[in-house]
Amino acid sequence: MTHPPIGGTPQRRTAAPVPGVPAQRRRTASALAGRLRDTATTEPGRLRLVGAVLALLVAVFGAATALEVAGRAAAADDVVSRSQPLSADAAAIYRSLADADTMAASGFLAGTQEPASVLTQYEKDIENASRLLVRAAANTEATTSSGREIRTMNELLPVYTGLVERARANNRLGLPLGGAYLRYANQKMSGELLPAAERLYTAETGRLDADQHDARQWPLVALAAGIVALAVLAWAQRRDYRRTHRVFNRGMLAATAATAAVLVWLAVGQTLARTELRSAMENGQASLDVLNDARIASLKARANENLTLVARGAVLTEDGSADQYQSDYTADMAVLDKGLAEAGRLADDDLGSAPVETAVKSATEWQKRHTEARKTDDSGDYEGALGLVIGEKGSTGECFSKVDAALETALAHEQEEFDAAAGKGRGALDGLPVGAGVLALLGSVAAILGIGRRLGEYR
Repeated sequence: MTHPPIGGTPQRRTAAPVPGVPAQRRRTASALAGRLRDTATTEPGRLRLVGAVLALLVAVFGAATALEVAGRAAAADDVVSRSQPLSADAAAIYRSLADADTMAASGFLAGTQEPASVLTQYEKDIENASRLLVRAAANTEATTSSGREIRTMNELLPVYTGLVERARANNRLGLPLGGAYLRYANQKMSGELLPAAERLYTAETGRLDADQHDARQWPLVALAAGIVALAVLAWAQRRDYRRTHRVFNRGMLAATAATAAVLVWLAVGQTLARTELRSAMENGQASLDVLNDARIASLKARANENLTLVARGAVLTEDGSADQYQSDYTADMAVLDKGLAEAGRLADDDLGSAPVETAVKSATEWQKRHTEARKTDDSGDYEGALGLVIGEKGSTGECFSKVDAALETALAHEQEEFDAAAGKGRGALDGLPVGAGVLALLGSVAAILGIGRRLGEYR
C-alpha cells in the first residue's frame, strides 16, 4: 500500500499540454470569449453589437439595391439601345426585301423600258437591305440563330439580284425567258430570303421581350433588405428611448432617413420604370408589330398581283385549280385587312388612328380595282388589265402607294411613342445604383456615430 509522504500533503500532478494547441492560441481564445461575455452582459457591449448590426444591415441594403437596380437599368438600356433597334432593323430588312421584289415585278410589267422611278426604288431597297444586314451583323453574335439568318441573307441576296438582272436583260430583248428568270427570282425571295428575314425578326422581337421582362422585375432582395433595415433601426431607437428617455438619437435618425430615402427611391423608381416600359410595349411595340405585319402583307400582295400578270397562268396551285399568284394575293390581302383592323384597335390617339383609317380605305379600294383588273384580264384584254394594275391614275398601284405611305406614317408615330416611353422607363432608374450606395454608406456611418455617442456616456 502506498502512503502519502509524512509531514506534508500530496503533490498535484500537472496536466499534460494539449498536443497541437499552443498556449498563445488558448489565451487568445479565452480573451475573445471574455469580450463576448462582456458584450452579452454589459450595456456598452450590447450597444456595440447593435451598432455593428445596424451598420451591416444598412450596408447590405445599399449593396443589394445597387446590384439589382444596376441589372435592371442595364436591361432597360438594352431595350432602348440594342434589342428594340435590332427588332426594328429586322422588320426594315424584311420590308426592303419585299419592296425590292415588288419593284422588280412592277418594272418588268412596264415593258422593255423600265421606269426610272421604279428602278431607283428597287436599287434603294437593295442598298437599304444590304446596309441594315451589315449593321445587324456588327451587333449580333455570329454563332446565334440571328447571326446564322443574317449570314444566309447575305449569301442569297447577290443570287437574287443576279436573277433579276437576267430577267431584265431578257425582257429588254423581248425574250420570254425573262419572265421565267423573274419567277425564279421571286421563288428565291419568297421561299428563302423572306423566311430568313422573318426568322430574324422573330428572334430579335423575342430578345426584346426578354430584355423588357428583365427590366421590369421587382428587386425583391433589395426591398426585403430595406424593410428589415428600417425595422431594426426602429427597434434600436425604441430601445434607446426606453433606456435613456431621449426621444431622438441624431445618428440613428440620420441612418433611418437615409435608409427610408433609398427604399422610397427604389420603390418609386422601379414602379415608374415598370409603368413606362409596359406602356412602351403595349402602346408602342404591340402596334409596331401589327403595323409591320400589315405593311409586309401589302408588299407581298402587290408583288403577287404583279406576278399574276407576268406569269399569265403559268404557275398554278398544287392541286392545279387556281393561279398560284392570285391565290397568294388573296391570302395576303386577308392578312392586311386583319392587321389594319387590329392596328386601328391599338391606336390610342388621332395621330395613330388617322393613317390607319387612310390605309383601310385605300386597301378597300385596292381590292375593288383588283377585281376589275382580273375581270379585264380574264376577258382577254391584257393591255387593259395592265393599265388597271400599273397605270398612273385609277390603278391598283395608286392604292398600294397610299396604303404603303399611310402605314409608314403610322409606323413612324408608334416608333416615337415607343422611344419616348422606353426612354422614360430607363431614365427612372438613372442614378439609383450610385445614389443607393452613397446613401447606404452615409447611413452606416451615421448609425455607428449614433451608437458611439451613447457609448461615450459610459466612459
